[in-house]
Amino acid sequence: MKYNSISFLTFSSRKYFFILLLSLSVTLSSWAASGKWTSQVTAGTIEFKATESEKPIKDYAGNYLTVVYLENLTLKKIGRNSIKKDVNWLLSQGYRVIELNYSKNSNAKALKINEDIIAINDSIAAGNFCGYKNCSQYKSYVLFEGYRIARNVSYFVDNPKVYNTPEQYIVGDSLHMDIIYPANTVAKVPVILSFSYSNSYANYDQSKGKLTDAYKDQRLNLAYSFAGFNDSFLEGAPANGMAWAIADHPKYCPWSKGKPVNGANDAYKSFQTNPDAAQKVKSAIRTLRFLGKQMGLSGKIGIYGFSRGSTAGSMAIGDKKVNALENAGFHIGISDDVQAATLGPGVFDYTLIYNTPDDGDKNLELRCPWVWGPLDENRELWESMGSSYLVETKATAPTLFFYNTDDDHYYQDQITHLKSKLDHLGVPTSTLINYGKGHAIPQTASSLNTLYSFFKNYLNPPKANKPKK
Repeated sequence: MKYNSISFLTFSSRKYFFILLLSLSVTLSSWAASGKWTSQVTAGTIEFKATESEKPIKDYAGNYLTVVYLENLTLKKIGRNSIKKDVNWLLSQGYRVIELNYSKNSNAKALKINEDIIAINDSIAAGNFCGYKNCSQYKSYVLFEGYRIARNVSYFVDNPKVYNTPEQYIVGDSLHMDIIYPANTVAKVPVILSFSYSNSYANYDQSKGKLTDAYKDQRLNLAYSFAGFNDSFLEGAPANGMAWAIADHPKYCPWSKGKPVNGANDAYKSFQTNPDAAQKVKSAIRTLRFLGKQMGLSGKIGIYGFSRGSTAGSMAIGDKKVNALENAGFHIGISDDVQAATLGPGVFDYTLIYNTPDDGDKNLELRCPWVWGPLDENRELWESMGSSYLVETKATAPTLFFYNTDDDHYYQDQITHLKSKLDHLGVPTSTLINYGKGHAIPQTASSLNTLYSFFKNYLNPPKANKPKK
């Protein structure tokens, strides 16, 4: 068979032109992709769509700030904006948005959805979620449809002289929080605030000869927070009708470092100090309440704390007013009261650390006297360092304590004493014990429901009694 050379070339040219157009089309639309993701919730695959921002924001390591957006859930949608409007807003803020479409699956609701939240964070932390290997390890979020983010909200300016690390850090950085709230909300909802158990801090790079941002805004560092402990509580709060916020831990310093002026190196290993910590906690609450009003939140605030985040968060529950703590930071004059708290293992009273030798708090036993002097000579000062000191009357916030009895024993001792004090004053308390193993966070539907239900009881307005017919 003979081919007409002209017609053959024309066919080839058309084919090449078609391929060129297709290639160009793929290039122009490469900012969007779609595929399937295996869901724990649906026990199958669901559709995902990933869209890149035209002006993407990257973290210090060069990875993309990412929002995993859960949509078409079997839940009452609190934010009244359309999915398209909220996704476009997120893209305009510089986020990569990966939409997971649950197509109204019957399991896409509380508390089952927490299983996927854990899986998402674990995948991002492992460096491969929906085929993306460059999602930020510390600035990625799981959002429910209708919710938005106020990121890097300043809540306090750090005093470099408190922990004196590194020595080149002489101008205080701003501590930040992220607030996740329903946009154009159909109802005013409460918010749960957590102080991260991953530390942010100033860093001096010896090779560059300058301070860098390498360890700023590490409150969501997945390896040391949500993924490291399979913690889905905060990000699952919207499924239970609540907003959430996470703040930098008040100890703005590597956890194993810090020293008083002219003091011993690493004197503050494994603990925070007052008045600095309490001032920051109270300023964060005031800031959240002030901004929450503008966001349409109810003004009711709960505290969720685990480990060093529990130690920090516990500073919020007491009702004692101390001028040095109340009159520092932002929005002075706005209430810093909270309405409920769930506190995991933490340290609430440093005068208790010698109760039992070798029970897990050896660093405290050794180093607390370095900065506060001997306990028997400085008991009042030692007492002022713990949150128990701020618990004065039954006006203290109702508190649920959670812990496993095979965790370090000093945590159980701390909880036992603080709970006993609250009970004596008539403050409502509750406990969740042995929901897991060791130093861990509740993960099962049953244990998570206990926490969410506690907050709902104290943060939601009482339901009006219906008149009898």
